[in-house]
Amino acid sequence: MNESRLSSRMYALICQSDGIKAREIAKQLNMDRTTVNRLLYCYPFIHDLCYQDADYNWHGYIRQTRPHTGLEAYSGYYSTVPEFLEYTEEEWFAQLKEGCKRIGRNLNDTRGLFHSFRDARETMVNLFEDLKGNVDFEHWEIVFELRIKRSRSIRIYADVLVITDAQVFSFEFKMKDKIEPEEVEQAAKYTSYQEVLFGPDYDVIPVLVLTRATDLYTYVPLGKSTAELPVCSGDMLFNIFDEYRGFLD
Repeated sequence: MNESRLSSRMYALICQSDGIKAREIAKQLNMDRTTVNRLLYCYPFIHDLCYQDADYNWHGYIRQTRPHTGLEAYSGYYSTVPEFLEYTEEEWFAQLKEGCKRIGRNLNDTRGLFHSFRDARETMVNLFEDLKGNVDFEHWEIVFELRIKRSRSIRIYADVLVITDAQVFSFEFKMKDKIEPEEVEQAAKYTSYQEVLFGPDYDVIPVLVLTRATDLYTYVPLGKSTAELPVCSGDMLFNIFDEYRGFLD
């Protein structure tokens, strides 16, 4: 197993535990202590998003548990989906702005940033109205404006995340009706980092959402690779969840 994968497994062990010592990491992963100690201090995710307590136990700032304790510290807005739906638009917006200030998100509204925030919220509210009765989202989590900027190595951004029991849907929102190749790539840019952040129990699904389009649901080639990325209009988000959750016959 290469060091990148070993490091990711080490990070997952730390973030899934209530505190774990280096020797236990080495034992569980069948690694030598020298390699474990080196990776504990040089792997960016561990270096930037974990800490060691006075008893030499390692902890993750963001837990790989449900709920994902610690994620709120890096989010403009974080809650369960039912809590999100209880707030009025203005109550939610006030919390989002306060959270964005806390995490250092620039709130320059000259290009209609606040309008885009509200647009994303409206799309998500409509989505959950569509999902109601088809899926139990009581324990799902939702994040607006994820900003993890710990170093040059760890930079993870997302407009909206919906975290289920098995998937992380990562939405890049654009108030447009046309697919732009660079925006498709932007939607997938942080996927590999999110896969490490949320761990091996989750599939990360990046999606480009065009809120000015209608009846759009397609897959678009991602760069020159064989991979494809889902692109949909806001009114078709329901189909993304159906495809990956399979709740309709």
